[in-house]
Amino acid sequence: MKRLTQFFLGGFYVTLSLCLALAIWRSGGGWAAGLSALVGGLAAMGVLHLLVRRGFDFSAIRGELGNIREANLILAQQMEKIDARLTEVVETVTDDALRRSEELSSEVHLLEDTVQRMAEQMEAQLHSRVAAAPGHTFGRGPQSEALLDTVKAALADNRVDLYLQPVVSLPQRRTVFYESFSRLRDDTGRVMMPAEYLSVAEPEGLVAAIDNLLLFRCVQIVRRLAKQDRKVGIFCNISLASLADESFFPQFLEFLSANKDMAGALIFELGQSAFDRRGSVEARNMARLADLGFRFSLDKVNDLDLDFQDLSRADVKFIKVGAQMLLDQLEESDGRLVIKSLPDLHASDFSRLTRRYGVEVIIEKVESERQIVDLLELEIAFGQGHLFGEPRAIRDAILAESEPPADFMRSSMRKAIGY
Repeated sequence: MKRLTQFFLGGFYVTLSLCLALAIWRSGGGWAAGLSALVGGLAAMGVLHLLVRRGFDFSAIRGELGNIREANLILAQQMEKIDARLTEVVETVTDDALRRSEELSSEVHLLEDTVQRMAEQMEAQLHSRVAAAPGHTFGRGPQSEALLDTVKAALADNRVDLYLQPVVSLPQRRTVFYESFSRLRDDTGRVMMPAEYLSVAEPEGLVAAIDNLLLFRCVQIVRRLAKQDRKVGIFCNISLASLADESFFPQFLEFLSANKDMAGALIFELGQSAFDRRGSVEARNMARLADLGFRFSLDKVNDLDLDFQDLSRADVKFIKVGAQMLLDQLEESDGRLVIKSLPDLHASDFSRLTRRYGVEVIIEKVESERQIVDLLELEIAFGQGHLFGEPRAIRDAILAESEPPADFMRSSMRKAIGY
């Protein structure tokens, strides 16, 4: 009770007791009886007050207990809802994890099947080549024989590394693409550059094996970057042999059809001379890749007088021009800066011309800041070269997660090259 209420009740009890004592004294009971009545009245009123107060307290406690029970009931209901939601989330996460595991497993199996078919095709081609020219190795010197053995051993032991070099936007120099390269390692760990091993690998049909392995690794790296939500594309070299291989290509096309979400991030690249030499089979297979949304790029461009309509029809979206080669093509004509092979076109209009056909120019092999100063005047959008970053090997841990099982790849390659 509030203190003011208790004060008034106390005054009421005292007044009532005094009235009772006064009534007894007037009725002739004497002052002793009146005093006794006063004391007794105050005691009785005190007991009555305690009982009433205890009743109010019990009522308040019962009300609080009721509120607590109601709160507990609400809490229990909320806990049941939370438990049900957690159960649903756990089941969803578990189902999603199982689904992703199944997708990854099916993807690896598909890669294994494709690599197996590739290995069988390569083995048949090598056997037929050996049968057709049994004495083809007689003209090769001991040094070439040793180099060929080193290349075969590197393929057999899966010592083919993936290197990535950044392609940056200009002038911001922000990485927007990577170009992939393959490098072989000998048994001592020494890195072999393409210029060293291609001379013996090409006559033996081993370049297709290297290109195809690079294709698979690029696909897997793109999948990994996509899971990390990284908006970066990768240029991956593809050879005419791979495009024309009627055994390998359908399997690779089937794999890409099941992974069309990579189309925006994976760009297939071939040299200008290879593009000009493509036949009907290669052109048709390029069109199939384009139908899935994949784009193409031309590198090693040495002739700027390009057929841009032909490039547009073939879904070529990028051309790579050497920095020094382009600078050497520039000359003054009638007070204008022009390109020698395109004398009627102002040099700064070259990139505008390519963009009309949906083609972007990438300046590669940029080595110095001086080259950048001259190239920026031509409104080139992208650059690549050691100035922006050298090719770097992808860590073994990432490759172990991204590529087909090493044991399987090693056994397939050994079968393909006759090891």
